[in-house]
Amino acid sequence: MGSNRSGMFIKLCCLLSVFALVLTGCREEKVEQEKELLVYCGITMIKPMTEIAEIIEKEYGCKILITKGGSGNLLKSIKANMIGDLYLPGSSSYIQNCFEEGLITDTVPVGYNKAAMMVKKGNPKDIKDSLDSLTDKRFYVAIGNPESGSIGRETKKILDKKGIFHQVIKNVQMMTTDSKDLIRLIKDDEADLVVNWYATATWPENRDSITVLPISDEFAGKKKLVLGLLRFSSFPEIAKAFMKYASSDKGRIIFNKYGLYDVK
Repeated sequence: MGSNRSGMFIKLCCLLSVFALVLTGCREEKVEQEKELLVYCGITMIKPMTEIAEIIEKEYGCKILITKGGSGNLLKSIKANMIGDLYLPGSSSYIQNCFEEGLITDTVPVGYNKAAMMVKKGNPKDIKDSLDSLTDKRFYVAIGNPESGSIGRETKKILDKKGIFHQVIKNVQMMTTDSKDLIRLIKDDEADLVVNWYATATWPENRDSITVLPISDEFAGKKKLVLGLLRFSSFPEIAKAFMKYASSDKGRIIFNKYGLYDVK
């Protein structure tokens, strides 16, 4: 009787061991399936980044979440939460800030953008393509907030260089957080004139509603877009693969499709 009990005990232990191994394997498989990257992306770059994310997801069997917003607001979220894998702001100055604060370990250039003035399609109010138009009290003017987004920061630089920032501020009826809202104001006839990233006017949903008034290169040159790897990335190898693709010739074609490379 004693030997039978001993044999049953041994068999039970073996079964429990096998069961434990199966559970461990399931947990490891589950962890493998839950590779999830978080990307912080300025609104103007959301279209090409989403397209590249879909390519990387298929190749690496992962999920990529993209949170969009004004570049300054995104940076505040990064600092507050200290999670995530990649950061693509609308201005490389934010990347420089990240380097100085030790938030980023590696970068790649992925495209270019340029600021421009925008009006309703056909320019019905015959607004001149001069920065001085932003000081004209006949027009309802809106610009981005320099504290919340890259277009606001770039607008301030342009107007400071021209020497009219304070004059424009006195004439501005509204400050917005990002490029998406600036487009909306023109399309909904809530503003006559805005300063926004050129790329947004090239998108299919906007090109029939917006006319671009170029700003001279003297005040608004091409701005490099830089993608950064966050130092606390959970999946740095996949994040680096994303960076490599985004900065490749294939990535350039995707960014250019959305007006973010060969900027006029």
